[in-house]
Amino acid sequence: MEEKDFNIEENNEETQESENIVEETSADVSQNKKSFKKELLEWVQAIVIAVVLALVIRSFVFTVVRVDGQSMEPTLQHNDRMIVWRLGYEPERDDIVIFNPPGYEKNVYWIKRVIATEGQHVEIDYARNSVYVDGEKIDEPYLGEEMRALAHLPITEIDVPEDCVFVLGDNRNHSTDGRVIGPVSEDRIVGKAVVRFWPFGGIESY
Repeated sequence: MEEKDFNIEENNEETQESENIVEETSADVSQNKKSFKKELLEWVQAIVIAVVLALVIRSFVFTVVRVDGQSMEPTLQHNDRMIVWRLGYEPERDDIVIFNPPGYEKNVYWIKRVIATEGQHVEIDYARNSVYVDGEKIDEPYLGEEMRALAHLPITEIDVPEDCVFVLGDNRNHSTDGRVIGPVSEDRIVGKAVVRFWPFGGIESY
């Protein structure tokens, strides 16, 4: 009888140990769930912060654009990728800028070269293949061919208003630019093209 009683006590101890193991396992599962939820929350927070930072950088610091068309050849080619600087940008002559042209929807953007800024007088002389700013001929080594006077490009002389710029494409005979749309308000300018990074073999700064 004593031996039997001893076995019963021993079995009771084993049962207690099993219950303890079950309790510990349940606690571990609960802890793991809490850890997983905490880690998931941290990942979500990190992703949200990254997205917000990306939007802020794109909106206020710089953005990336793709050149569409031939109006800036030979300087820029169709499908070139450019980094455009936005933060604190103020346009200067000879800058290559991205802007929303007047008379077009807000999601339409052009890329052209600044020829003159506010207060300057621009004259386009097709006979001499020259552009004059305030009476002085500007140097334009980027032109690929002589300019032709075309009927759809009516503006040949203009005074640039305050807070505006006058822009032309480098491919003058195949570019719709300031000769059609007139001056461009500075608040329509997205920024200045600073680096062409694609194609990789043609990386160049401006």
